[in-house]
Amino acid sequence: MSITIRPIRSEDEAQWRALWTAYLEFYEATVPEEVYQTTFQRLLSADHPDQNGFLAVQGDTPVGLVHYIYHAHNWRVDQVCYLQDLYADPAVRGTGVGRKLIEAVYAQADADGRPSVYWMTQDFNHTARQLYDRIATLTPFIKYARS
Repeated sequence: MSITIRPIRSEDEAQWRALWTAYLEFYEATVPEEVYQTTFQRLLSADHPDQNGFLAVQGDTPVGLVHYIYHAHNWRVDQVCYLQDLYADPAVRGTGVGRKLIEAVYAQADADGRPSVYWMTQDFNHTARQLYDRIATLTPFIKYARS
């Protein structure tokens, strides 16, 4: 069955939540209910045009998601695009879902005049990195964070 990529819609909340929860579990992370609700509303809200998301849908069933955020950058005049979350249900991995979701972000970022797209992943995410190495350039940057 073919995969369709489309923007997240209000009626997708339950399926979106299940996919995002699985993504968070992969990274051994959790977020409070308030974050689920706030994030979903921002993804749909015209008041937050820089936060966006797509679902990969097989038939009527969402099987993957991607969230992306536009933001200013001090080294550029135009905004850049941060691909924050990418997840494909294990049942559809290896079928091109991840690539289609990333390419949808690339296409939307291009259409919106924000062609610079970047993301991070953990070094142990070997399967995903095989895809990333084919469609993007690995940079030498290391992430630091204030806990």
